Amino acid sequence: MITVTKTFFPPFEDYQAKLRQIWESGWLTNGGRLENELTLKVGQYLGVSHIELVANGMLALQLAIKALNLKGEIITTPYSYVATANAIVWEGCKPVFVDIDEKTFCIDPSLIEAAITEKTSAILATHVYGYPCDVEKIAEIAGRHNLKVIYDGAHCFGVKLDGQSLLVHGDISTLSFHATKIFHTAEGGAVVCRDENVSKRVYVIKRFGHFGEDDYQDIGINAKMSELHAAMGLCILPMMDQIIDGRRQISTLYDELIKDSQLYHLGAPQGVEYNYNYYPVLFPSHEDMMRARKALMDKDIYPRRYFYPSLNTLPYLQQAAYKACPVSESAAMRVLCLPIYYELQKEEIIKITGIILGTIK
Repeated sequence: MITVTKTFFPPFEDYQAKLRQIWESGWLTNGGRLENELTLKVGQYLGVSHIELVANGMLALQLAIKALNLKGEIITTPYSYVATANAIVWEGCKPVFVDIDEKTFCIDPSLIEAAITEKTSAILATHVYGYPCDVEKIAEIAGRHNLKVIYDGAHCFGVKLDGQSLLVHGDISTLSFHATKIFHTAEGGAVVCRDENVSKRVYVIKRFGHFGEDDYQDIGINAKMSELHAAMGLCILPMMDQIIDGRRQISTLYDELIKDSQLYHLGAPQGVEYNYNYYPVLFPSHEDMMRARKALMDKDIYPRRYFYPSLNTLPYLQQAAYKACPVSESAAMRVLCLPIYYELQKEEIIKITGIILGTIK
């Protein structure tokens, strides 16, 4: 069976050695040595200053909204994983969907301003597939209207824009370290803050709201990362360059195999140092995509419809009247993410693309 992704496992002996350190310390969570070490090393690898590790990427989004004291309406994208919108609703805010740019599949900044009302408190945009939003235009709009900016950077580990980490943009960027991600801790995530004081608040509210043992400062939840998860991250982090290079080679081969077809690979733009987390392909039609998907699944190959459906069409998220987002809705019906992971073999890639190309009329 070939799946859209496959969790990368470090050498078992490396993880076993980290587990031995945990056993010897007797410390499983609550800011243990391994979590502190991973926080430092991930921050150094990414080139960011204020970073807090958390239990998962969904909680990272929730903590970002809470730490910035957001209320009312948050302008967001309909083309993302459902966690992006769910976090807004979970924190008592209202998602206001703005359509996406047809070239980048990120939120279209030219449509943001028309969606701003007196209730708008922030913009929460997703760097889709790790491709950058138009961070300069979004920053300009947010500054003019005194809005906060959060970036869902779940796909952005190691991505750079003009030589700088993509995560430095906005007031807060969030990361997911889920097992399906290019860098993972099995379950985990991170909150990257521009302001040190906001980062300190994230630290407090992820620990039930107290700073020291009995120094309760805020309303909080339990969003801490355990030592077991940090151990996995410490084993994988030194291998990141190797992992990314392997995925780059797979992406390059896909590019070569589909270059003369009707398929369109939404690749990273100029000036971006990419991590090859996904390989999204846009089909000419919904029917073409579904036919290719079925043909692959019949051969025990399982791509993924990232991202389907367009979030503005979900009935439980329609707190107001449905607002059409035609570009997002069309993309959601035509995009398929093809398998890409470190161990994927050349022969398998050729087989995958052969099956797909054989189905397109």
